[in-house]
Amino acid sequence: MTHKNLIFKVLLSPKISEKSSLSAEKYNTVVFKVKKDAKKSTIRQAVQELFKVKVSSINTLVVKGKIKRKGNQVSRHKNWKKAYITLRKGQNADLLSNVD
Repeated sequence: MTHKNLIFKVLLSPKISEKSSLSAEKYNTVVFKVKKDAKKSTIRQAVQELFKVKVSSINTLVVKGKIKRKGNQVSRHKNWKKAYITLRKGQNADLLSNVD
């Protein structure tokens, strides 16, 4: 697997929400949905390569899929992994305008 393919296989999508935008302003943190088997070192490498920034720390968590009911049917959404990526002071990863 080439290095460029690794970036787009690890980072699935940015999570844009009220909580993520507040953490971006207050703690210089961006939030991504990542592959479930991605390691912190791989996530760090992908973010630094894609956004040309230095990563300070990474916290990951697995979000449990919700159980949904519709009448008599019960279904479950898949579990997924979320990464909170804190950037070093002075670094900025603008998710909307920094895409090549």
